[in-house]
Amino acid sequence: MDAVRMSATAQALDEAPPFLGVARSALGRRWVERAADASAALAIAQRLNAGEIVGRLLASRGVGLDAAARYLSPTLKNDLPDPNVILDMECAALRIAAAVRTGEGIAIFGDYDVDGATSSALLARFLRAVGVEPTIYIPDRLSEGYGPNVAAMTRLAREGAKVIITVDCGTQAQEALTAARDAGADVVVCDHHLPGELLPPALAIVNPNRHDDRSELGQLAAVGVAFMLAVAVNRVLRDGGWFAARPEPDLRPLLSLVALGTVADVVPLKGLNRTFVVKGLEQMAAAPFAGVAALKAVGGLSGEVEPYHLGFVLGPRVNAGGRVGRCDLGARLLATDDAGEAEAIARELDVLNQQRRAIEQATLDEAIAMVEGDAALRGAPVLVVAREGWHPGVIGIVAGRLKERYGKPAIVIGVNDGIGKGSGRSLNGVDLGSAVVAAREAGLLVNGGGHKMAAGLTIEGRQVPALADFLAARLGGDCAASTDGATLTLDGALSAKGATVEMCALIARCGPYGAGNPEPLFAFPNMRVVNAAVVGESHVRCVFTGADGARLSGIAFRALQSELGALLLNAKGRALHVAASLKADEWQGNVRVQAQIRDAAPAS
Repeated sequence: MDAVRMSATAQALDEAPPFLGVARSALGRRWVERAADASAALAIAQRLNAGEIVGRLLASRGVGLDAAARYLSPTLKNDLPDPNVILDMECAALRIAAAVRTGEGIAIFGDYDVDGATSSALLARFLRAVGVEPTIYIPDRLSEGYGPNVAAMTRLAREGAKVIITVDCGTQAQEALTAARDAGADVVVCDHHLPGELLPPALAIVNPNRHDDRSELGQLAAVGVAFMLAVAVNRVLRDGGWFAARPEPDLRPLLSLVALGTVADVVPLKGLNRTFVVKGLEQMAAAPFAGVAALKAVGGLSGEVEPYHLGFVLGPRVNAGGRVGRCDLGARLLATDDAGEAEAIARELDVLNQQRRAIEQATLDEAIAMVEGDAALRGAPVLVVAREGWHPGVIGIVAGRLKERYGKPAIVIGVNDGIGKGSGRSLNGVDLGSAVVAAREAGLLVNGGGHKMAAGLTIEGRQVPALADFLAARLGGDCAASTDGATLTLDGALSAKGATVEMCALIARCGPYGAGNPEPLFAFPNMRVVNAAVVGESHVRCVFTGADGARLSGIAFRALQSELGALLLNAKGRALHVAASLKADEWQGNVRVQAQIRDAAPAS
């Protein structure tokens, strides 16, 4: 059914006239205008007493007239469901609350990425607030790999953990969870990854993506599920009188961790996820945790944090420990209240992040060379590239870069001693996680899983060609139907004079933007390049003048080696149609508008 819908969407886009006549842009994309009911947009704008652009943005994103006010002012009271709608939540909350009351040992086993680090820190902070000091265990990426393993789970149980909570992992850990059970621990899985055919022997598996779960919360990141688990446990403790002699914790500050993990894990910013991020950003602005404040400092952020900063400034630094350093650094940073410790860890993560970027670039260059040098590989519906010695800490980022460059799902595999560790990134409408699970069940993988847009796997090196064939056969039709990368959807046209600070404020009201809630992009027609120059390592900065005589500054990130960069750098005096989002930047007390350039095309 998804493939049918995607095919119909692709056909509709192909039949629509290209916006501003751009059938093939510098990046090879067809420009189309996002559909919006003009009467609905006007009605929304009038009811909210807001600008016309607000009405258009909401209407084009499927927000109805009656829902518009709540959309612009989301609240947990309105949007947070009863946590027990998630299967096994009540069982999990009762067991964890019982452990709190009786003083039993509790351990948190987390993944080493941002979602895992934020989930681990969130539950650790909550448990400390209700009277328990939990153990946090983050596995080493190189020596232990992803998810629970027999040795670690057994050791945690033997060292006194009567309850082990796995976060952002565990749904497919049959052997490890069996070992924990046999060692005397009750395991609660708090996850969002797709399950296999059989669930592991846990006391409770709290995962809205279970096949038998009916909560319709499958878009939550693991940290969102962890927050709902904290709410459920807190309610059980409250109902049992636990807070009669001690203060009940305020759970709202934990939303800053939910926002960070949600944005960094690139789950759709719709519904509850969007509310989590809005409220989390408010908490981050009001009273950031020591670790968040330290991350802002090393990242050079002095103003308010936006979703972009979560995904591209703070998140990568939290991730750096798990990619090329010590895997527990991110969780430790976000769990501590010691400002000195937080500053030291943040500085270490910043250095590791610089090392990660160098390793990533070298790996990306090699991967691109492999694709460009192999016509069969370049023509495959799913790019599967593997090489001996690639660092497993950067393969996911490189997969994402390949996906962006070639408009195809990509899996990058680093092979060491005959065993490959792989990570994949996908397109909308192409369920990579399910395909990887199917490949594992077909005997092609040692292990593997994920969700629709991302997956991880372990594979014998000799099986890589067979995996590529399997994915091509299974996903080829969905890849052909997906419109990701083939089109650029725009929210209308603006003049240079219309790119004002006030316009940026109106656009921001409809945010936050991210996966599933795309940031508005506008076409700026007939812009002439006054000057263009390379800044940093690979960015292109431009100054344009519009037909109305107004000037607009813009920057195209990581564009130097692309056709977009070449067009901008060689178009002085020429008229271009420019596609960009708008940002209001403050510098030395002055606020100015900057266009973040996503594409361009010669004006005919």
